[in-house]
Amino acid sequence: QVHVVESGGGLVQEGGSLRLSCTASIVTLAYYPIAWFRQAPKKAREGTACINPHNNSTNYADSVKGRATISRDNGKNTVYLQMDSLKADDTGVYYCVLGGRATCDYSVFGPSDYWSQGTQVTVSP
Repeated sequence: QVHVVESGGGLVQEGGSLRLSCTASIVTLAYYPIAWFRQAPKKAREGTACINPHNNSTNYADSVKGRATISRDNGKNTVYLQMDSLKADDTGVYYCVLGGRATCDYSVFGPSDYWSQGTQVTVSP
């Protein structure tokens, strides 16, 4: 069974940085679109960043564009989300998702994909 595991969350001050990591058992992440979603308290889950090997592309939500970088280390079977200039609005639970379709359209990621358990990111003023 595929297990997607993320790590790297925690408490960070505004303006700081953190890097989230995502890895998986059994599968090779390099073959699949990998997305990061986040959910803030009382808000809908939001697609934040995605990397797609099928067209070698990345995309970002407007809310993190210019402050986030998604990347892969295929040798470590890991995808990273580097977040800089963090804001209080970045607070939430972050999920890594292995997508089963060749797209980074956030609307198609759902229960049939492989989701990590979530890691809390808290940005303090």
